[in-house]
Amino acid sequence: MSVERDLARWMKGTVLPYWATEGYDAAAGLFQERLFPDGRPDAGAVRRVRVQARQIYVYAHAAVIGWYPAGAGLALRTFDRLVGIAHAPDGQGGFAHSVTPEGQVVSPLRDAYDHAFLVLACAWLLRATGETRIRDVLEAVLGFVDARMTAADGSLLEGVPPSLPRRQNPQMHWYEAMLALMEAGFPGAAERAARHRALFETRFYDAATGSLGEYFTDDWAPAPGLDGRILEPGHHAEWAWLLRRHQALAGLPHSPVAGDLLATAMRWVEPETGLLVDEVLRGGDVHRGTRRTWLQTELAKAWLSEAEFGSAGAAEQARRALAALDRYFLRRPVEAGWLDRVDEGGRPMPGLVPASALYHVFLVLAEAERVLGGRD
Repeated sequence: MSVERDLARWMKGTVLPYWATEGYDAAAGLFQERLFPDGRPDAGAVRRVRVQARQIYVYAHAAVIGWYPAGAGLALRTFDRLVGIAHAPDGQGGFAHSVTPEGQVVSPLRDAYDHAFLVLACAWLLRATGETRIRDVLEAVLGFVDARMTAADGSLLEGVPPSLPRRQNPQMHWYEAMLALMEAGFPGAAERAARHRALFETRFYDAATGSLGEYFTDDWAPAPGLDGRILEPGHHAEWAWLLRRHQALAGLPHSPVAGDLLATAMRWVEPETGLLVDEVLRGGDVHRGTRRTWLQTELAKAWLSEAEFGSAGAAEQARRALAALDRYFLRRPVEAGWLDRVDEGGRPMPGLVPASALYHVFLVLAEAERVLGGRD
C-alpha cells in the first residue's frame, strides 16, 4: 500500500474519531488544547482561539470530503460555543485570544494569526453546513480586520493592540484563508488574495536570495539584529504550496517564485533523515537544529503542488517527505498522535501532544489524496 493511502486510512479510522472524542471536552463544548504523552487530555489548559478554529476547520473539511461525515455537526457545535464566549466579549469586536475551559476570557488580545484561522474555519464550515450564521460571523470578522487590524499598505497588523516585530506568518495564513474563501465562492475573496500575493512579492520575499524573512520592522525592513536574519525553511515550502494553490484557483501563469522557494527549502533537508531544519540564518548557518512536525507536512505539500502541475519526480519527492513524516513523527506517543519535535538526529524530544498539529497533518493527507489519488 502506498504511504499516502496508508496514512489516509489512519487519519480516517484512528485520528479523526480519537480527537472528536478523547480529544474533545464535551463539558466545555471545546476541543482539548493538548494531550499528555499517555493520551490523557490536559483538561485544565487554557484554550487558544486559534486552536479551536483549526480543529473546526479540520472537521468541517473532513466532512466536505467524506472522511468524517459527523465532523460537520461537531464543528458547528464548537463554532457556536466559541462565538458565544470569545467573539467581542467586551463589545469591542473581533475574537479574544484565549479562554478557560469554563469560557472566561484569559487574554483579550485580538491576534491577526487567530483571525486568519477563524476565516479559514468559517470558509470550510460554510461549505460543510451552509448555515447563514456562519456567514454573519465571517463578515463581522472581515469587517473587524479591515477596520482595526489592517495597515495602510493592506498588510495585517500583529493584533489589537499592535506590536513589533511584525511577522510574515500571520500574513501567510491570511493569504491561505483568502484562498479558502475563493474556493468557497465568497464575494471579494479573489481581490483580497491578489492583494496579499502582491504584498508577499513586494514586502516579505527577497528575490535576490530566494528567501523569506520572518521578522520585520513596521515598514517591512528586516528586524534589527539576529531576528532579521532568521529564515524558516518550512515557511518557504508553505508559501510555495500557497502560490501554486492560487495559481490553480485563479488560472494564473506558472510562478517561478514557488519553485525558487521550494529549492531554498530543499537546501535544508537533512540527507540522512529527509527532515527539514527548524531555523537557519540568512547566510547559511543553522540557528535551531531541531525538526518539528509541521515543517515536514509543508515540505510534502509543496511537492504535491509541483506534482499537480506535472513536475517530473515531484510525486516521488512528496511520498518521500510523507514517509519521513510517518517514520519520525506520527503514531506516537499514542496511536492517534504525533511528536511535536525531534532532535538533530531524529530522536524524539519529550513533550505534550499539541492539538494544533492536527491541522497540518490532516491537510497534507487530504492534499495527497486530492493530488495523487490512485496514481502509482
